[in-house]
Amino acid sequence: MSSKQRVAILGSTGSIGTNTLEVIRAHPERFEVVALTAAKQVERLAEQCIEFKPRLAVVGDAASAKKLSELLLAKQISTTVLYGSEALISAVLESDCDTVMAAIVGAAGLLPTLAAAKAGKRVLLANKEALVMSGKLFMDAMREGGGALLPIDSEHNAIFQCLPVHFSKSPSLHHGVEELWLTASGGPFRNTPLSELGQATPEQACAHPNWVMGKKISVDSATMMNKGLEVIEAYWLFGLPIEKIQVLIHPQSVVHSMVRYCDGSVIAQMGQPDMRTPIAYGLAWPDRIVAGVEPLSLTQLTALNFTEPDLLRFPCLSLAFQAGKQGGLAPAVLNAANEIAVAAFLDNALGYVQISEVVERVLNGIEPTVASSLEDILEADAKARTMAIDVIQHLHS
Repeated sequence: MSSKQRVAILGSTGSIGTNTLEVIRAHPERFEVVALTAAKQVERLAEQCIEFKPRLAVVGDAASAKKLSELLLAKQISTTVLYGSEALISAVLESDCDTVMAAIVGAAGLLPTLAAAKAGKRVLLANKEALVMSGKLFMDAMREGGGALLPIDSEHNAIFQCLPVHFSKSPSLHHGVEELWLTASGGPFRNTPLSELGQATPEQACAHPNWVMGKKISVDSATMMNKGLEVIEAYWLFGLPIEKIQVLIHPQSVVHSMVRYCDGSVIAQMGQPDMRTPIAYGLAWPDRIVAGVEPLSLTQLTALNFTEPDLLRFPCLSLAFQAGKQGGLAPAVLNAANEIAVAAFLDNALGYVQISEVVERVLNGIEPTVASSLEDILEADAKARTMAIDVIQHLHS
């Protein structure tokens, strides 16, 4: 049996997935790719399969599966091709992987990531929605499965690195941790006059000043909903009350997050704004490996600035804090409404400032009851999406 770490990548053609493959490519002696999944980017997935020769590849639909199979057959690649949401779970359970990079954006990544947790895999969590939607359920599954959970979001990965090594074994003791400080660049509209935000276009919202990301997460960064979801994720990952999780605008994106301790210490994790660093940390933990990232030169930094976020400019951040404090199904409702609103904005069917309006109406329109089962979560998700579509149609009537 191979001593290499066997890796399945859920969402291999996205930004996180391609960066994961880049790190793996640099360390062929340590890692073996056994499963790759993508929704519709068949040509890119085919190129990845030809290079890495996984046992299993999964796409979104039958037409994409047929096209991928033909592309691989032409290159005599024996990878098994499946399609659909059930097949995503197969990529976790039937590929003989021991590590799962959960990088599917949005609620679509919930079920396969939950399956990985239950199966005791090492879960590299880049899909924050899995924890936002099903926090207690997901953490319970991780404990019962006995696997390891490594956060890949740069902020949570930074906090993980700044915490005491024994923190994860007994987080309820807090070990002197007073606050978690999540940093945020402030996105492309950090200094845009509020009066001009109503005319913001999808192209402008996706032009992130520091990070290269997909369209949906770029818009979430612009509205700071992304940071709000990260606050909820941090609550579940690290066990501190929402009130002890703060957000700071840090335009340089050099300090990725910080932990404040009771003795007055603040420990920060710093580095280039490059996702290969947290990915490499997650893949190799507890070791460290070369990530291919340029070293940070402190002498070339002109300043490190930190300010509190303006909630008038970033109402989505305020809504996320509201949902996090409400608990229950409220975070799942928040996430679903936001996904629908952002999709409408990217399709030029909704104004930028209306994203928060849609989310607020849906969040306040659904009772935040207890999330006692996966069925409850999926039902709330579906209900919130339907309501969000209705709100958008009402705004246009």
